[in-house]
Amino acid sequence: MGLFSFIKSQLIEVIEWLDNSNDTMVYRFPVQNQEIKMGAQLTVRESQMAVFVNEGVIADVFTPGRYTLTTENMPVLTKIKSWKYGFNSPFKAEIYFVNTKQFSNQKWGTSNPIMMRDQDFGVIRLRGYGIYSFKVSNPVIFLKEIFGTNGSFTTDKITEHLKRMIVSGVSDAIAESRIPALDLAMNYDELSLAAKNKFQSKFNEMGFELSSFYIENLSLPEEVEKAMDKRTSIEALGNLNKYTQYQAAEAMRDAAQNEGNPFASAGVGFGAGNIMGQMMGASMGNPNNINQNPQANNNNNINCPKCNASLNNNAKFCTECGTTIGSSKKTNCISCKALIDETTKFCPECGSKQQKQCPNCNVEITGNTKICPECGTKV
Repeated sequence: MGLFSFIKSQLIEVIEWLDNSNDTMVYRFPVQNQEIKMGAQLTVRESQMAVFVNEGVIADVFTPGRYTLTTENMPVLTKIKSWKYGFNSPFKAEIYFVNTKQFSNQKWGTSNPIMMRDQDFGVIRLRGYGIYSFKVSNPVIFLKEIFGTNGSFTTDKITEHLKRMIVSGVSDAIAESRIPALDLAMNYDELSLAAKNKFQSKFNEMGFELSSFYIENLSLPEEVEKAMDKRTSIEALGNLNKYTQYQAAEAMRDAAQNEGNPFASAGVGFGAGNIMGQMMGASMGNPNNINQNPQANNNNNINCPKCNASLNNNAKFCTECGTTIGSSKKTNCISCKALIDETTKFCPECGSKQQKQCPNCNVEITGNTKICPECGTKV
């Protein structure tokens, strides 16, 4: 070591860091032999924190501001006293600058499909991707658990681990939400929030804070998407009969456009015209698609409560399944003598109240009772 270099190494340091990159998380200030001198001046800027390690132990964490450091390294004197150590001071002191800004636009994605059990399509495979942002919230935990004594630490050294942890959390959040595959797209915000809350504690264990998390897309296998499209088409058309007619008309149109077989084209065209004519005639003859079965529009019919078969209003038993119909007892209205259920309080024919009072004890009497059950008076 030359005389000039020795003199320069014994000057009191002015310690600061200006970050010229977008991905540096930790930077150790370069001091020769890690011998920061007594009275060194430390400047910490906004979006930074400084961890002071003195003699191998974290001595302090400095927030933005200017500080004077206290160490055992006295300029020149300590160096001379360290002759027995080869002029290497045993009093080591280091400053680690920790970047506390948000590291945004970090990407995550599924390398392997997420297996999911769906109520409509059974077991399906999902793939997804999105972005997230995080920052260092606890420099001490970050130093102890992640970067150790590295001279510098960048985001690419931790993002792969974070991405795998995020994918695991997203898989759990989707499974626990039980949202059908058809409704996933309209619940991205809810799933993103649930996933963020799920693995926030894991970020805290490394000294990080998960600032934001977004699911941009969850995609299904191609065959499942085709099945979803077909199901949507059927529901849009209203019923299966119309969908079948539509499919037949489409097939006949494609066949009619086949120029390689004029006879088949003529035959198919004739058949298509015939079928389409029947369909149009049926639509014009019954424009409102009203069921023309007179038995279905008969107001005197009732339906079986079990098999829904159409029955006569006076039927006692279902002719299809044998279920008893109208099992309640019948009685006559006290006014118009119409046949009504025994439990009816007002006659559906004349509106008369079906309860009378005993003229002697004023007890309410239902039905066609002639004698009061309480006092025996004739009603």
